[in-house]
Amino acid sequence: MRIAVYPGTFDPVTFAHLDIAARATRLFDRVVMAVFDRPNKNLLFSTEERLALLRTAITELPHVEAVSYNSLTVDVARAYGAVALVRGLRTVSDFEVEYNMAQLNQTLDPAVEVVVLMASRRYAHISSSAVREIAGMGRDPVEFVPPHIVEALRQKFAQRG
Repeated sequence: MRIAVYPGTFDPVTFAHLDIAARATRLFDRVVMAVFDRPNKNLLFSTEERLALLRTAITELPHVEAVSYNSLTVDVARAYGAVALVRGLRTVSDFEVEYNMAQLNQTLDPAVEVVVLMASRRYAHISSSAVREIAGMGRDPVEFVPPHIVEALRQKFAQRG
C-alpha cells in the first residue's frame, strides 16, 4: 500500500486543499491529511477545531484520513509508513517556500519523496488566509469552503465580535 502524508495548518480547509487530497488519491492508496499543531502562525481555529472541520470535509473522500501532529513532518510520514509528502502549489511565490521545505525534508529523511501537485485552475486563487479575511469582513466565503466551514467561520467571528 502506497501512503502519502499531506501536511498543513488547514486553518480552515478549503476546496483547494480538498482538491489536492482527492487528486493525490489517484497516485496513492491512502492519503493522511496531517494538521500541524504548532505552526508559527496566528490561527483562527484550535487544532481540535481544525481537525474536526477537516474530518467532516473529507467524509466523501474514502481513502483520505485526518490526524494532527506536533513533531517533524518527516517523522509523521515515517510513523504512517508513507513514501511521500504531498504539497499543493498555487503560485510562483509558493514554489520558493515549497522548494526550501522539500530540501529540508529530503535532507532529514531521503526515503520520503516530496510530490507537489499544481493547484487546479478552478482553485488556484483560494487560500485559507483569503477565506479568513473574507469571513472576517462579514461575507460568507461559500465559493471557497464547504458549508460546515462557512458556519464555523460565522460562529468564530461572532464570538470575536
